[in-house]
This record gives sequence, C-alpha cells and structure tokens, in this order.
Amino acid sequence: MSDETIIGGVPIEIIKKKNLKNLYIRVNPPEGNVTVSSPYDYPDGEIRLFVLKKIPEIIKVRDRMLSQTRQTEREYVSGESHYLWGKPYRLQVVYEGNRYVITKAPNKLILTAPKGASKEAREQAFTEWYRQELKRVLEGLTAKCESKTNLHANEYKIKNMKTKWGTCNVDKKRVWINLQLAKKPVECLEYVVIHELIHLTEKNHTHRFYSLVEDAYPTWKEAQKLLKTMPLDYIEKGELLENEEQSNFE
Repeated sequence: MSDETIIGGVPIEIIKKKNLKNLYIRVNPPEGNVTVSSPYDYPDGEIRLFVLKKIPEIIKVRDRMLSQTRQTEREYVSGESHYLWGKPYRLQVVYEGNRYVITKAPNKLILTAPKGASKEAREQAFTEWYRQELKRVLEGLTAKCESKTNLHANEYKIKNMKTKWGTCNVDKKRVWINLQLAKKPVECLEYVVIHELIHLTEKNHTHRFYSLVEDAYPTWKEAQKLLKTMPLDYIEKGELLENEEQSNFE
C-alpha cells in the first residue's frame, strides 16, 4: 500500500508493509525522491511527526545529491571518457578476434572486442575488468587498513552497488565494497575500507565513530570530499539494487 503526500514542503511517498517493525526514510537517486517505509498499522500522525523531525536532514541530503554531477549513460564506444583510479581515460574500441580484452595506455583505454559485440557485452567486459582492478588493489590495501584500525574483517566482497560506497555486516564481519570505487582515487577506497572496519566496533555514526576514523585515517575528510565532488556513475530513475538506499534515517 502506498500513498503520496507533502510533509514540510517535501513530496513524500509513504509505503506501508506488513513485515516491517520500524520506520525508514530513503532519499533515492538520481532525483532525490523521498520514500518512507512504514509498518502497515503505524498511525499516519506519528509517521508525519517522524518525517517532520527529519526534514532538515532530508533536504540537506537531497540538495547534495542533486548538486553532484553524474556522467551521462555510457555507450562503450570510441571517444568516451572512462575513469580508473580517479583519472579519466579516452576509450578506443577495436573490433577483432573473439575475446574481450581491455588494455591501459598512458591516456586511453583500449577495448578489443569481437565484431558485432553488443553494448551490453562491452559493458559487461568493463564491469569484470573493473572488478579485477579493484580486487588487485584491495588485496594489499585491506591489510594496511586493518593494521591502522586494529580491526579484522573475515571477508571482503565486491558488489556493483548504485547508492552505497560500502557496507558492513557486523555479525559476520563481512565488508562489501562498491565496484565503482575502482573509478575513484585510491585514497577514497582506503577511506571506505577504514570506515566500514570501524563499524565492527562502533555500529552507528556516533562522535566516537568519527573519532576512531580520524585516528586511523587523519585525511579522511579530504577523501570523503572527493567522493562527494567527483562525477557519479550514470543511474536511471528508480534503478536501485536490492537492499540499497542512498540515505536511511531510522
């Protein structure tokens, strides 16, 4: 069951679900649409009061989301710009052979693909190449971050998330890293790994949490600023992966 209303001057979509126990507010990319997920029998007045208390934070997150540049949709054709570790490269596509190979030159990326390869196939080749690049760098970086934090994760996994740079399953000590970080400077990846590791000892974003991040990575604010100012990947309206949200206020 869903309903649309205006709360504090902000359009809000309220979605009531039978299996929920708490209220959740999400600011969804790319246009900053706001949704509230609520238990089915939660009183409308209490939902409204809850949202009103969060309006300043909602507006702040939405404005930041709308102000950050996003790339246009990539077609994976010659002449496009593609990022790797914070640096833009010009793409050159060569159609020959029967394999997909991506080669990095000083200022360009060369994609060799079979003749007639579809856009989806070329995109998948890039996705897997970014995954290998990120995996390669993570192998050395995770040990460094664990040493700085004196914390250890049982497992690091890579996922092409649309709205989160990383997540941490505290119970399983599993850290998920966004595939898109292969496009950002390495210091951004280091910041995200440390950020998620700190969640193993401090679940919420408390003052203590940020104090621990500061101790482990004193330049974290510079890395965070890069994440907030560099162009984001293209995303279609409504294109969210399962269990993801840009901003979640409980």
